[in-house]
Amino acid sequence: MSWILSLFMGNGGTSGGVLAVHRAHILDMSFYWSWPLFFAGLALTWALLLMMDA
Repeated sequence: MSWILSLFMGNGGTSGGVLAVHRAHILDMSFYWSWPLFFAGLALTWALLLMMDA
């Protein structure tokens, strides 16, 4: 989720403000990434998982 949303936002030329989308370089590859968006998605996933378990 984070990679796909960062890809669209980064290609659009925005940093996303609080989302802090930036271009990451690993070895010979570069892609857009956002740690705050990753952690928000992770928290949402865990919340949904815990609600389904109850």
